[in-house]
Amino acid sequence: MAGQHLVLSPQWSTASLNTFSDTLFGHLPRADQRRWALGYLRGLLATPGKKSIRRLAAAISASPTASQSLQQFINTSPWDWEPAREELTRVVQGRTTPLALTVASAFLPKRGAHSCGVHRRFVPRLGRTINCQMGVGLFLSSGDMHLPVDWRLMLPERWSDNADLRERARIPGTARHRPYWEHILDLLDMVSSRAGLTAVPAVVDMSECPDATLLVNGLSRRGQNFVVAVPPGLRILPLGPRAAPADAQDAQGALSVQEFLHRHGTRQTYATVHAPGRGDVRMLSTRVRLPGSRQTHRLLAEWDPARQGAPRAWLSTLLDERAGRIAALAHLTSGAAATVSRLEEDCGLLDFEGRSYPGWHHHMTLVSAAYTYSRLYSPASTTPAAPEAPASLPRTA
Repeated sequence: MAGQHLVLSPQWSTASLNTFSDTLFGHLPRADQRRWALGYLRGLLATPGKKSIRRLAAAISASPTASQSLQQFINTSPWDWEPAREELTRVVQGRTTPLALTVASAFLPKRGAHSCGVHRRFVPRLGRTINCQMGVGLFLSSGDMHLPVDWRLMLPERWSDNADLRERARIPGTARHRPYWEHILDLLDMVSSRAGLTAVPAVVDMSECPDATLLVNGLSRRGQNFVVAVPPGLRILPLGPRAAPADAQDAQGALSVQEFLHRHGTRQTYATVHAPGRGDVRMLSTRVRLPGSRQTHRLLAEWDPARQGAPRAWLSTLLDERAGRIAALAHLTSGAAATVSRLEEDCGLLDFEGRSYPGWHHHMTLVSAAYTYSRLYSPASTTPAAPEAPASLPRTA
Protein backbone atom coordinates (compact mmCIF):
# COMPACT_ATOMS: atom_id res chain seq x y z
CA MET A 1 0.00 0.00 0.00
CA ALA A 2 1.01 3.63 -0.36
CA GLY A 3 3.43 4.80 2.28
CA GLN A 4 5.24 1.47 2.70
CA HIS A 5 8.18 2.39 0.48
CA LEU A 6 11.23 0.15 0.75
CA VAL A 7 14.61 1.40 1.85
CA LEU A 8 17.03 0.44 -0.93
CA SER A 9 20.75 -0.15 -0.49
CA PRO A 10 22.86 1.30 -3.33
CA GLN A 11 25.34 -1.60 -3.47
CA TRP A 12 22.63 -4.16 -4.26
CA SER A 13 22.22 -5.50 -7.77
CA THR A 14 18.89 -5.88 -9.53
CA ALA A 15 17.16 -9.16 -10.43
CA SER A 16 18.25 -12.33 -8.72
CA LEU A 17 16.49 -12.11 -5.34
CA ASN A 18 13.11 -11.41 -6.96
CA THR A 19 13.51 -14.48 -9.14
CA PHE A 20 14.80 -16.56 -6.24
CA SER A 21 11.88 -15.54 -4.02
CA ASP A 22 9.37 -16.21 -6.80
CA THR A 23 10.83 -19.69 -7.25
CA LEU A 24 10.50 -20.56 -3.57
CA PHE A 25 7.32 -18.71 -2.66
CA GLY A 26 5.43 -18.52 -5.93
CA HIS A 27 3.07 -21.20 -4.60
CA LEU A 28 1.66 -18.82 -1.99
CA PRO A 29 -1.95 -18.11 -3.00
CA ARG A 30 -2.00 -14.36 -2.30
CA ALA A 31 0.10 -11.58 -3.77
CA ASP A 32 0.55 -9.93 -0.37
CA GLN A 33 2.03 -13.18 1.04
CA ARG A 34 4.50 -13.40 -1.84
CA ARG A 35 5.55 -9.78 -1.34
CA TRP A 36 6.04 -10.21 2.38
CA ALA A 37 8.13 -13.33 1.74
CA LEU A 38 10.38 -11.21 -0.45
CA GLY A 39 10.37 -8.47 2.17
CA TYR A 40 11.35 -10.85 4.98
CA LEU A 41 14.17 -12.24 2.84
CA ARG A 42 15.39 -8.72 2.09
CA GLY A 43 15.25 -7.84 5.76
CA LEU A 44 17.28 -10.90 6.77
CA LEU A 45 19.92 -10.05 4.16
CA ALA A 46 20.04 -6.30 4.82
CA THR A 47 19.68 -5.96 8.59
CA PRO A 48 22.93 -6.04 10.60
CA GLY A 49 22.97 -7.47 14.09
CA LYS A 50 19.80 -8.72 15.77
CA LYS A 51 17.05 -9.40 13.25
CA SER A 52 13.93 -8.69 15.26
CA ILE A 53 10.67 -8.20 13.40
CA ARG A 54 10.83 -4.49 14.14
CA ARG A 55 14.36 -4.12 12.77
CA LEU A 56 13.56 -6.21 9.68
CA ALA A 57 10.54 -4.02 8.97
CA ALA A 58 12.60 -0.84 9.38
CA ALA A 59 15.15 -2.17 6.88
CA ILE A 60 12.56 -2.71 4.14
CA SER A 61 9.81 -0.16 4.72
CA ALA A 62 9.18 3.28 6.18
CA SER A 63 5.62 2.37 7.15
CA PRO A 64 4.80 2.21 10.90
CA THR A 65 2.58 -0.83 10.22
CA ALA A 66 5.23 -2.90 8.42
CA SER A 67 6.38 -4.70 11.57
CA GLN A 68 2.80 -5.76 12.37
CA SER A 69 2.36 -7.10 8.85
CA LEU A 70 5.65 -9.02 8.97
CA GLN A 71 4.64 -10.48 12.33
CA GLN A 72 1.33 -11.64 10.88
CA PHE A 73 3.01 -13.13 7.82
CA ILE A 74 5.42 -15.19 9.91
CA ASN A 75 3.23 -16.21 12.83
CA THR A 76 -0.41 -16.28 11.78
CA SER A 77 -0.61 -16.37 7.98
CA PRO A 78 -1.55 -19.98 7.04
CA TRP A 79 0.99 -20.75 4.34
CA ASP A 80 2.60 -24.10 3.64
CA TRP A 81 6.39 -24.18 4.04
CA GLU A 82 6.92 -27.60 2.45
CA PRO A 83 6.68 -26.45 -1.20
CA ALA A 84 9.22 -23.69 -0.47
CA ARG A 85 11.65 -26.23 1.00
CA GLU A 86 11.11 -28.54 -1.95
CA GLU A 87 11.99 -25.72 -4.35
CA LEU A 88 14.97 -24.75 -2.18
CA THR A 89 16.25 -28.32 -2.44
CA ARG A 90 15.91 -28.20 -6.23
CA VAL A 91 17.71 -24.88 -6.44
CA VAL A 92 20.63 -26.15 -4.36
CA GLN A 93 20.80 -29.42 -6.28
CA GLY A 94 20.75 -27.52 -9.58
CA ARG A 95 23.57 -25.14 -8.64
CA THR A 96 25.85 -27.44 -6.64
CA THR A 97 27.01 -31.06 -6.64
CA PRO A 98 25.99 -32.46 -3.25
CA LEU A 99 28.57 -34.81 -1.76
CA ALA A 100 26.57 -35.65 1.34
CA LEU A 101 23.28 -35.19 3.17
CA THR A 102 24.58 -33.81 6.44
CA VAL A 103 22.69 -33.39 9.71
CA ALA A 104 23.26 -30.69 12.33
CA SER A 105 21.26 -29.39 15.28
CA ALA A 106 20.35 -25.85 16.26
CA PHE A 107 19.45 -24.70 19.78
CA LEU A 108 17.35 -21.56 20.12
CA PRO A 109 17.45 -20.15 23.69
CA LYS A 110 14.05 -19.02 24.96
CA ARG A 111 12.60 -17.37 28.03
CA GLY A 112 9.51 -18.82 29.62
CA ALA A 113 7.66 -22.03 28.85
CA HIS A 114 5.25 -21.10 26.06
CA SER A 115 7.33 -21.09 22.86
CA CYS A 116 6.52 -24.23 20.90
CA GLY A 117 8.74 -27.16 21.90
CA VAL A 118 10.69 -25.22 24.53
CA HIS A 119 12.39 -27.44 27.06
CA ARG A 120 15.44 -27.49 29.32
CA ARG A 121 18.16 -29.37 27.43
CA PHE A 122 21.86 -29.99 27.79
CA VAL A 123 23.67 -28.36 24.85
CA PRO A 124 27.03 -30.09 24.29
CA ARG A 125 28.78 -27.18 22.59
CA LEU A 126 27.81 -24.87 25.47
CA GLY A 127 28.54 -27.46 28.14
CA ARG A 128 25.43 -26.53 30.11
CA THR A 129 21.67 -26.93 30.30
CA ILE A 130 19.52 -24.13 28.87
CA ASN A 131 15.86 -23.41 28.19
CA CYS A 132 15.58 -23.73 24.43
CA GLN A 133 13.98 -25.07 21.28
CA MET A 134 15.91 -27.74 19.38
CA GLY A 135 15.83 -27.95 15.62
CA VAL A 136 17.25 -30.78 13.52
CA GLY A 137 18.48 -29.56 10.14
CA LEU A 138 19.40 -31.33 6.91
CA PHE A 139 22.11 -29.76 4.77
CA LEU A 140 23.25 -30.49 1.23
CA SER A 141 27.04 -30.42 1.60
CA SER A 142 29.40 -29.85 -1.30
CA GLY A 143 32.98 -29.15 -0.31
CA ASP A 144 33.04 -26.11 1.96
CA MET A 145 29.38 -25.22 1.29
CA HIS A 146 26.63 -26.62 3.52
CA LEU A 147 23.17 -25.39 2.55
CA PRO A 148 20.13 -26.02 4.82
CA VAL A 149 17.09 -27.37 2.99
CA ASP A 150 14.82 -28.83 5.69
CA TRP A 151 14.16 -28.75 9.45
CA ARG A 152 12.32 -30.61 12.17
CA LEU A 153 11.38 -29.20 15.58
CA MET A 154 11.98 -31.55 18.49
CA LEU A 155 8.87 -31.76 20.65
CA PRO A 156 9.37 -33.01 24.23
CA GLU A 157 6.76 -35.42 25.55
CA ARG A 158 4.80 -32.73 27.40
CA TRP A 159 4.19 -31.02 24.04
CA SER A 160 2.68 -34.26 22.73
CA ASP A 161 0.36 -34.86 25.65
CA ASN A 162 -0.82 -31.40 26.72
CA ALA A 163 -3.84 -30.43 24.60
CA ASP A 164 -3.81 -26.83 25.85
CA LEU A 165 -0.17 -26.29 24.91
CA ARG A 166 -0.74 -27.84 21.50
CA GLU A 167 -3.77 -25.69 20.76
CA ARG A 168 -2.07 -22.45 21.77
CA ALA A 169 1.01 -23.28 19.71
CA ARG A 170 -1.08 -24.52 16.74
CA ILE A 171 0.72 -27.86 16.62
CA PRO A 172 -0.77 -30.18 13.96
CA GLY A 173 -1.93 -33.63 14.98
CA THR A 174 0.87 -35.32 13.03
CA ALA A 175 3.60 -33.53 15.03
CA ARG A 176 4.42 -35.58 18.12
CA HIS A 177 7.36 -36.35 20.35
CA ARG A 178 9.88 -38.42 18.39
CA PRO A 179 13.47 -39.36 19.17
CA TYR A 180 16.35 -37.66 17.39
CA TRP A 181 17.11 -40.61 15.12
CA GLU A 182 13.52 -40.76 13.86
CA HIS A 183 13.64 -37.09 12.90
CA ILE A 184 16.82 -37.77 10.94
CA LEU A 185 15.22 -40.65 9.05
CA ASP A 186 12.17 -38.50 8.34
CA LEU A 187 14.34 -35.68 6.96
CA LEU A 188 16.28 -38.08 4.75
CA ASP A 189 13.09 -39.72 3.49
CA MET A 190 11.62 -36.33 2.61
CA VAL A 191 14.68 -34.95 0.83
CA SER A 192 15.28 -38.20 -1.05
CA SER A 193 11.69 -38.20 -2.29
CA ARG A 194 12.05 -34.60 -3.46
CA ALA A 195 15.35 -34.87 -5.28
CA GLY A 196 16.23 -38.56 -5.70
CA LEU A 197 19.37 -38.26 -3.59
CA THR A 198 19.50 -41.81 -2.18
CA ALA A 199 22.90 -42.36 -3.82
CA VAL A 200 24.34 -39.42 -1.88
CA PRO A 201 25.59 -40.66 1.51
CA ALA A 202 24.06 -39.40 4.74
CA VAL A 203 26.64 -38.07 7.20
CA VAL A 204 25.53 -37.87 10.83
CA ASP A 205 27.31 -37.39 14.15
CA MET A 206 25.75 -39.82 16.64
CA SER A 207 28.89 -40.07 18.79
CA GLU A 208 27.03 -38.88 21.90
CA CYS A 209 23.73 -40.63 21.15
CA PRO A 210 22.92 -44.07 22.60
CA ASP A 211 20.40 -44.58 19.76
CA ALA A 212 23.08 -44.77 17.06
CA THR A 213 22.25 -48.43 16.35
CA LEU A 214 18.62 -47.55 15.64
CA LEU A 215 19.67 -44.91 13.11
CA VAL A 216 22.18 -47.25 11.43
CA ASN A 217 19.57 -50.01 11.15
CA GLY A 218 16.98 -47.57 9.78
CA LEU A 219 19.40 -46.28 7.14
CA SER A 220 20.38 -49.84 6.21
CA ARG A 221 16.75 -50.85 5.69
CA ARG A 222 16.30 -47.92 3.33
CA GLY A 223 19.38 -48.76 1.28
CA GLN A 224 20.79 -45.34 2.15
CA ASN A 225 24.58 -45.09 2.09
CA PHE A 226 25.97 -43.43 5.18
CA VAL A 227 28.90 -42.38 7.33
CA VAL A 228 27.76 -42.23 10.97
CA ALA A 229 29.95 -41.23 13.91
CA VAL A 230 29.19 -43.74 16.65
CA PRO A 231 29.62 -43.72 20.44
CA PRO A 232 32.43 -45.79 21.99
CA GLY A 233 29.90 -48.07 23.66
CA LEU A 234 28.30 -49.23 20.39
CA ARG A 235 28.36 -53.06 20.18
CA ILE A 236 29.95 -54.56 17.07
CA LEU A 237 30.98 -57.98 15.79
CA PRO A 238 34.41 -57.85 14.11
CA LEU A 239 34.80 -59.76 10.85
CA GLY A 240 37.92 -61.05 9.13
CA PRO A 241 40.92 -62.50 10.97
CA ARG A 242 39.64 -61.48 14.39
CA ALA A 243 36.02 -62.44 13.80
CA ALA A 244 34.10 -64.56 16.25
CA PRO A 245 33.51 -68.17 15.12
CA ALA A 246 30.69 -68.54 12.62
CA ASP A 247 28.53 -70.45 15.08
CA ALA A 248 29.13 -68.10 18.02
CA GLN A 249 26.17 -66.22 19.42
CA ASP A 250 26.19 -62.47 18.80
CA ALA A 251 26.15 -61.75 22.52
CA GLN A 252 29.30 -63.81 23.02
CA GLY A 253 31.29 -62.32 20.16
CA ALA A 254 30.20 -58.70 20.42
CA LEU A 255 32.55 -56.00 21.68
CA SER A 256 32.04 -52.32 22.21
CA VAL A 257 33.87 -50.12 19.74
CA GLN A 258 36.06 -48.90 22.59
CA GLU A 259 36.89 -52.49 23.66
CA PHE A 260 37.74 -53.49 20.12
CA LEU A 261 40.05 -50.51 19.58
CA HIS A 262 41.68 -51.05 22.98
CA ARG A 263 42.44 -54.69 22.12
CA HIS A 264 43.41 -54.34 18.49
CA GLY A 265 44.04 -50.69 17.75
CA THR A 266 47.77 -50.14 18.10
CA ARG A 267 49.68 -47.43 16.33
CA GLN A 268 50.85 -50.01 13.79
CA THR A 269 47.28 -50.90 12.77
CA TYR A 270 46.46 -47.29 11.83
CA ALA A 271 47.50 -46.52 8.24
CA THR A 272 48.35 -43.01 7.10
CA VAL A 273 45.78 -41.85 4.56
CA HIS A 274 45.21 -38.55 2.80
CA ALA A 275 41.87 -36.93 3.60
CA PRO A 276 40.93 -34.20 1.08
CA GLY A 277 40.93 -30.87 2.85
CA ARG A 278 42.51 -32.30 6.00
CA GLY A 279 45.92 -33.60 4.91
CA ASP A 280 47.38 -36.84 6.23
CA VAL A 281 45.54 -38.64 9.03
CA ARG A 282 46.02 -42.08 10.58
CA MET A 283 43.00 -44.36 10.16
CA LEU A 284 42.13 -47.90 11.18
CA SER A 285 39.68 -49.63 8.83
CA THR A 286 38.01 -53.00 9.35
CA ARG A 287 34.75 -54.76 8.52
CA VAL A 288 32.13 -55.42 11.17
CA ARG A 289 28.47 -56.11 11.59
CA LEU A 290 25.99 -55.20 14.29
CA PRO A 291 24.50 -57.85 16.58
CA GLY A 292 21.27 -59.13 15.07
CA SER A 293 22.18 -57.97 11.57
CA ARG A 294 23.86 -59.79 8.70
CA GLN A 295 24.84 -56.62 6.84
CA THR A 296 28.53 -55.86 6.67
CA HIS A 297 29.62 -52.36 7.62
CA ARG A 298 32.97 -50.66 7.65
CA LEU A 299 34.35 -49.41 10.93
CA LEU A 300 36.84 -46.56 10.72
CA ALA A 301 38.68 -45.00 13.62
CA GLU A 302 40.99 -42.02 13.61
CA TRP A 303 44.13 -42.09 15.69
CA ASP A 304 44.97 -38.70 17.15
CA PRO A 305 47.79 -38.64 19.74
CA ALA A 306 46.52 -35.32 21.10
CA ARG A 307 43.02 -36.68 21.76
CA GLN A 308 42.15 -38.01 25.18
CA GLY A 309 39.98 -41.09 25.59
CA ALA A 310 38.64 -43.35 22.85
CA PRO A 311 39.46 -42.56 19.20
CA ARG A 312 36.70 -41.12 17.05
CA ALA A 313 34.94 -43.90 15.17
CA TRP A 314 32.49 -44.16 12.29
CA LEU A 315 30.36 -46.85 10.68
CA SER A 316 29.84 -46.73 6.93
CA THR A 317 28.26 -48.66 4.08
CA LEU A 318 31.02 -47.46 1.75
CA LEU A 319 32.95 -50.73 1.89
CA ASP A 320 35.17 -50.14 -1.12
CA GLU A 321 35.71 -46.39 -0.86
CA ARG A 322 39.15 -45.03 0.05
CA ALA A 323 39.53 -44.43 3.77
CA GLY A 324 40.67 -40.87 3.13
CA ARG A 325 37.49 -40.03 1.29
CA ILE A 326 35.36 -41.47 4.09
CA ALA A 327 37.37 -39.43 6.60
CA ALA A 328 36.69 -36.31 4.54
CA LEU A 329 32.97 -37.12 4.41
CA ALA A 330 32.88 -37.77 8.15
CA HIS A 331 34.22 -34.33 8.93
CA LEU A 332 31.54 -32.59 6.87
CA THR A 333 29.49 -32.54 10.08
CA SER A 334 31.91 -29.90 11.38
CA GLY A 335 31.13 -27.73 8.37
CA ALA A 336 27.39 -28.13 8.88
CA ALA A 337 27.76 -27.18 12.55
CA ALA A 338 29.76 -24.11 11.51
CA THR A 339 26.96 -23.19 9.11
CA VAL A 340 24.48 -23.28 12.01
CA SER A 341 26.69 -20.68 13.70
CA ARG A 342 26.57 -18.56 10.52
CA LEU A 343 22.79 -18.88 10.46
CA GLU A 344 22.72 -17.67 14.05
CA GLU A 345 25.10 -14.75 13.57
CA ASP A 346 24.29 -13.57 10.04
CA CYS A 347 20.76 -14.72 9.18
CA GLY A 348 18.74 -14.34 12.37
CA LEU A 349 18.16 -18.00 13.21
CA LEU A 350 17.99 -17.21 16.94
CA ASP A 351 15.80 -14.13 16.54
CA PHE A 352 12.38 -15.72 16.00
CA GLU A 353 9.96 -13.92 18.32
CA GLY A 354 6.81 -16.02 17.89
CA ARG A 355 5.58 -19.01 19.84
CA SER A 356 3.69 -21.08 17.27
CA TYR A 357 4.71 -24.24 15.47
CA PRO A 358 3.90 -22.82 12.00
CA GLY A 359 5.72 -19.60 12.86
CA TRP A 360 8.89 -21.50 13.79
CA HIS A 361 8.83 -23.39 10.49
CA HIS A 362 8.09 -20.23 8.50
CA HIS A 363 11.06 -18.48 10.10
CA MET A 364 13.45 -21.40 9.62
CA THR A 365 12.42 -21.70 5.97
CA LEU A 366 13.15 -18.04 5.30
CA VAL A 367 16.41 -18.09 7.27
CA SER A 368 17.54 -21.10 5.22
CA ALA A 369 16.52 -19.36 2.00
CA ALA A 370 18.39 -16.17 2.95
CA TYR A 371 21.59 -18.06 3.74
CA THR A 372 21.36 -20.13 0.56
CA TYR A 373 20.80 -17.03 -1.54
CA SER A 374 23.81 -15.32 0.06
CA ARG A 375 26.04 -18.28 -0.83
CA LEU A 376 24.77 -19.12 -4.30
CA TYR A 377 23.85 -15.77 -5.82
CA SER A 378 26.07 -13.15 -4.26
CA PRO A 379 29.02 -11.86 -6.37
CA ALA A 380 30.99 -11.91 -3.11
CA SER A 381 29.96 -14.41 -0.47
CA THR A 382 30.25 -11.81 2.29
CA THR A 383 27.92 -9.32 0.58
CA PRO A 384 24.63 -10.84 -0.54
CA ALA A 385 23.28 -9.49 -3.81
CA ALA A 386 19.70 -8.28 -3.82
CA PRO A 387 17.53 -6.64 -6.44
CA GLU A 388 15.43 -3.55 -6.26
CA ALA A 389 12.20 -4.48 -4.54
CA PRO A 390 8.62 -3.50 -5.37
CA ALA A 391 7.81 0.14 -4.68
CA SER A 392 5.40 -0.86 -1.93
CA LEU A 393 4.38 -3.71 0.26
CA PRO A 394 0.86 -4.74 1.25
CA ARG A 395 -0.60 -3.72 4.58
CA THR A 396 -1.54 -7.21 5.80
CA ALA A 397 -0.22 -10.75 5.44
